[in-house]
Amino acid sequence: MTAPTAPTPSAESTAPTTVPGAPELHPSKGLLHDLWVVARRGLIHMKRQPEQLSDATIQPVMFVVMFAYVFGGAIDVPGGGNYREFLMGGIMAQTLVFTAFGVALSIANDRKNQAVDRFRSLPIARGAVLGGHAVANVIKAILPITIMSITGYVIGWRIRGDLVHTLGAYALMLAFAFGMIWVGVLLGSLVSTPEGVNGIAFVALFPLTFVASTFVPVSSMPGPLKVVAQWNPVTTLADGLRELFGNPNTPVQPGDPWSIAHPVAYTWLWVVGLVVVCAPLAVRAYQRSIAS
Repeated sequence: MTAPTAPTPSAESTAPTTVPGAPELHPSKGLLHDLWVVARRGLIHMKRQPEQLSDATIQPVMFVVMFAYVFGGAIDVPGGGNYREFLMGGIMAQTLVFTAFGVALSIANDRKNQAVDRFRSLPIARGAVLGGHAVANVIKAILPITIMSITGYVIGWRIRGDLVHTLGAYALMLAFAFGMIWVGVLLGSLVSTPEGVNGIAFVALFPLTFVASTFVPVSSMPGPLKVVAQWNPVTTLADGLRELFGNPNTPVQPGDPWSIAHPVAYTWLWVVGLVVVCAPLAVRAYQRSIAS
């Protein structure tokens, strides 16, 4: 008498079960590939929804024209310089601060429409989502910088510095935009709705751009406000751009703080600080938000 043997499973029974019509998931191709895929998705969204670019296109032109022609005749630049040339550094600084809006809204929208859940179900490299948002918004930041430069030339702004300092000015703008983007990533990871992002960002960032030398010299401000403006990175970014472009700037006075005497170096310190501090905090906040 022989013991019964178990039937050998057929090839069909050992094949992995798949859901008909379900897409085949491939392993991640690496961080850089996945990062660019997410960045390209953000750029395609901007192309299909051009109204999202109003802060990068219409707003800078509106501020340049409004302040140059409406308020320009009433504001004196120390040393008798051209106010339109003084203005451009401030407008550029203000616009770069607002880059935090775009990335914060993008992340908040992804959380609201559950795109984040779809990302989690895909074999995507860790960090690609936030990195992709950051890259897309750095590319987006080139648009307002270009538009402001063209608009500035139309109204009479001129670059009077040499090529090296001019390239340094544009590098500083892109670096500061990158730092502000991580502020936006952090905000979008902490606030779950686009409406909340709009409210908080407007209250936090808008006053910051006015308590600075964006539109008027710091010397015209009262005592306590003047101290805040002197250490405000928006002030030093605006002053640093004026210095690098060779435009009219408020002369450094005896007793001025180090930030005013060295605006370019002080602004670069802020760029490094924003990335070093906000990037890790943003990653942690984002991981907590998608885990809850």
